[in-house]
Amino acid sequence: MPSAKPPESNGRLRQRVDKWLWAARFFKTRSLAAAAVDGGRVKWNGQQVKPARELTPGDELDIVAGELRWSVIVRALNAQRRPAPEARLLYEESAESVVRRQQQQEIRRLAPMPGADLKGRPTKKAGRLIRGFNE
Repeated sequence: MPSAKPPESNGRLRQRVDKWLWAARFFKTRSLAAAAVDGGRVKWNGQQVKPARELTPGDELDIVAGELRWSVIVRALNAQRRPAPEARLLYEESAESVVRRQQQQEIRRLAPMPGADLKGRPTKKAGRLIRGFNE
C-alpha cells in the first residue's frame, strides 16, 4: 500500500475525484484531471460527476485519457502523488479493460496514424512540397 496516510474526513476515508485521478497518475496535473471530469470523460459508477465528488474505496470509475479507456475500481486513497509503482496500488483495473487497452495499443503499433512520426516544424524541402500541394 502507499506509504502516505490517506486523507480522513469525518472519520471516513474520502478524496476528491480530480485529486485521486492526479495521485493515481491518470493525468499529469490536477487541473487536467478536473477538466477531464468536467468534460464527461470520467464516470463514477456509470454516472457523470463533478471534480469535487468524493471517492471512497470500492467505487468504480470509467476514465478516458487520450485514446485510452480505463475501467478501474478504487482500492485506496492517497493525497500525495507517489511514484508509478505505488500509484498502481490505488486501483484495480478490470480484466476487460486490460484486454481492450492491449488491443488498442496493438492496433496503434501495427497501423500508426499518418504523420505520427513527424516532430517539429517541416524542413525547407518539406515546406516547398507542402506549398506545391496547395498551388
